[in-house]
Amino acid sequence: MASKIVVLGQGYVGLPLAVAAAERGYEVIGYDTDENRVKKLATGESYVADIGAERLAAVLARATYRPSVSAGDLDGFDVAVIAVPTPMVDGIPDLSFVRAAGEALGAVLRPGATVILESTSYPGTTREVLAPQLERLSGLTPGRDFHLGYSPERIDPGNGRWVFENTPKVVSGIDETSLTKVAEFYESIVDEVVRADSPEVAELAKVVENTFRHVNIALVNELAMHAEGLGIDVWKALDVAATKPFGYMPFKPGPGVGGHCLPVDPLYLSWKVERTLRRPFRLVALADELNNRMPEYVVCRIARGLDRRGQTMSGSRLLLLGLAYKADTGDIRESPALDIATLLIKEGATVRAVDPHVTEPTDVPGLVRADLTTEEIEAADAVVVVTDHSAFDYDAITASARYVFDCRHRLTPSERIESL
Repeated sequence: MASKIVVLGQGYVGLPLAVAAAERGYEVIGYDTDENRVKKLATGESYVADIGAERLAAVLARATYRPSVSAGDLDGFDVAVIAVPTPMVDGIPDLSFVRAAGEALGAVLRPGATVILESTSYPGTTREVLAPQLERLSGLTPGRDFHLGYSPERIDPGNGRWVFENTPKVVSGIDETSLTKVAEFYESIVDEVVRADSPEVAELAKVVENTFRHVNIALVNELAMHAEGLGIDVWKALDVAATKPFGYMPFKPGPGVGGHCLPVDPLYLSWKVERTLRRPFRLVALADELNNRMPEYVVCRIARGLDRRGQTMSGSRLLLLGLAYKADTGDIRESPALDIATLLIKEGATVRAVDPHVTEPTDVPGLVRADLTTEEIEAADAVVVVTDHSAFDYDAITASARYVFDCRHRLTPSERIESL
């Protein structure tokens, strides 16, 4: 059993992995370049909802987990896992964080060690980008002197049923020995391991999973827009369709898509296809266009609702419920709520927002943070349910709001409550 594990990146992917490994008795270094993050972790403060303070405190007390900003602490690792961001910048995959992690590991890589990439990227990243970098910096040959593989993250923030430990873990390696080493590591910390034939297969599987959701959400989002124009309740139609026990999987409309997985990951796949094959991935492009249009559609629907009540958007007071992209999380990455708030403010509305899970700044000029009180609800010309956090008092909203636009179909539609 390997003794020292280093996990590069202590975000919503890296921290659960690091804590799980530490709970199994590994000596784990949680490496991150964000000093503020590391300070919080060192004092037992978790900023990842899936890792409670008690779990973090326990591995800190046992000294099996140690957060660090020092690259020197990576030295002597048996297994290194890279779980760093892979954003899109101007339509191009940004692998600078992956390369920085590879540089830090390459400087201390030793024979017999195993390196695993978990960050989502296009097929070929592990073999074509990370492997040559590690070889150049260490002087060691991947597959001969050290082991290298890819294991895509499958973290679903806020999902209490499917967590890191019980979600099947896809693993791969650049050769059979690497695959064995990667599989052995994950078999020691998760319930089930699924072996892929190659890193390219595993990398493609990851972006396919998210592209599947992206495309189907775009489908029901466009359907919601058309159904509203046809005077049909799309939610009732989707509920009826969901009774089919085969050949159908239910998806729900919403104000847009957020997080890293849906707005970003499918674009990695389309970028790779266009760059390699010189032809577009048309369905991904269309899904991206449709989902990106949803915040504007939400604002148009709110404006129409206000107009029916003899009000204009300019000068109206709006209360947004939820800033995170997903219920019961504090994650605002790519959140459509921020786009909705920005558009509403540009239209001249006064916008106040409530989100008990989001503590970080939103960088939306003019947006005012508020608490959900009866006074706030009654003062709003429109209450907009953007993220359906379970902490919200929906009974109070139903009782006190003059007009509600519900993007999540959380409330029962009525004369005062309108669904997307």
